[in-house]
Amino acid sequence: MSRVDDVRARTRGSRTAQQYDPLGAMGSRPLAIVLGAGGVAWALLVSVFDRDVPGSPTLSALTILLLAASGAVVFVASSPFRAPFPRWAFVLHVVLLAAATVASVAAQWGPDRSALNDFMSLLTATGIVMAAPYRPWRDLAVGGVVLAVVDAGAWGAAATVFPYGVPASVAAFLAAAPTLVLTTASVVFAATFAGLAERVQIRAGSYSVARAERDGIAASVQHDRSVVLARDVAPFFAELRTRAAITDADRARARAIADGIRRAMVADADRTWFEHAVVVDGGTASAIDDPDGLIATLDADQRTVVRTFLRAALRAATVDPAGFRARVRRSADDDPPTTPSATGTGTVSVALDLAVDDSDVGIHRTFDPYLAVLRVTFPDLDVAVRPSSLALRFSYDQH
Repeated sequence: MSRVDDVRARTRGSRTAQQYDPLGAMGSRPLAIVLGAGGVAWALLVSVFDRDVPGSPTLSALTILLLAASGAVVFVASSPFRAPFPRWAFVLHVVLLAAATVASVAAQWGPDRSALNDFMSLLTATGIVMAAPYRPWRDLAVGGVVLAVVDAGAWGAAATVFPYGVPASVAAFLAAAPTLVLTTASVVFAATFAGLAERVQIRAGSYSVARAERDGIAASVQHDRSVVLARDVAPFFAELRTRAAITDADRARARAIADGIRRAMVADADRTWFEHAVVVDGGTASAIDDPDGLIATLDADQRTVVRTFLRAALRAATVDPAGFRARVRRSADDDPPTTPSATGTGTVSVALDLAVDDSDVGIHRTFDPYLAVLRVTFPDLDVAVRPSSLALRFSYDQH
């Protein structure tokens, strides 16, 4: 199964805050980075200046390296251009935190005189918070419970061998408590956000994207026909009123006007939402190479995202609409359709090219938010940014 098929196969109940709100997740990413970097800095300071026993410097260094590795995993996987955050990255993040917990306790094996320097019991808790916008609540719950069990086992074992003040069971519970508390908070956040976002989408669907597009195309057609009437038909009839007789030249001109109106009506009938979106924002229908009309097989969510990007791109001050090109084809590994219509199943590949009068940095600054949303909607999105050009390649399953 391809990566796209795998993502599409996920149930709606497993969608994450990042998938429902890519821009919101993009905005919360700095918090995850700060939590990860702050945790490494705190662990380093405590390991050097505030330990109950000298312990093992090698294991202390290993703890910090494992902690830094877990933060690096979240940093890389939470990038909006690698979205959605994969499960394997979350599993690796949890495994690294668990290993760091064991290494931390082993590094300072001895009597625990102060709970204030047991940094890993708190950093496993913030580790779940870091991943909250990127994974569904079930994954967060399982990961948090696993880390809480590791915390309880590690500090419970130390308290059993080196009893100090409280029973080992109490020490184990206190070590696991921060992770359990913040895991519960993260699970509630992820589940509540997904539920609210799902209800909002259902309500928004009452006025469908397809209906909105039909209304927009109808308005565009009406405008085009009004232009033809005002530019050609009305002046022609005004001239005829002043003539004593209708000539062959008048009849020829009338036939030419009628043919032009007929061609315009046929073009309007065949116009797709994609062509409408491009033409309205300054592009030309001839720039779209979609002989089978496959772009019509996008679902409502995908269509909304593509149309939003087109509108932003073609209206950008640095983009020349005349340089826009689109190519839509059935993927090479799919069987050809049995009919000329766009119905059927299979994978469709889309290529969008824009001429942008800007540098690489400027192009990213302008389009990164839109590319983040596209990346979540089309997981195989490939973006090529070069001076004066932006090229997008993605695919989707026909609906």
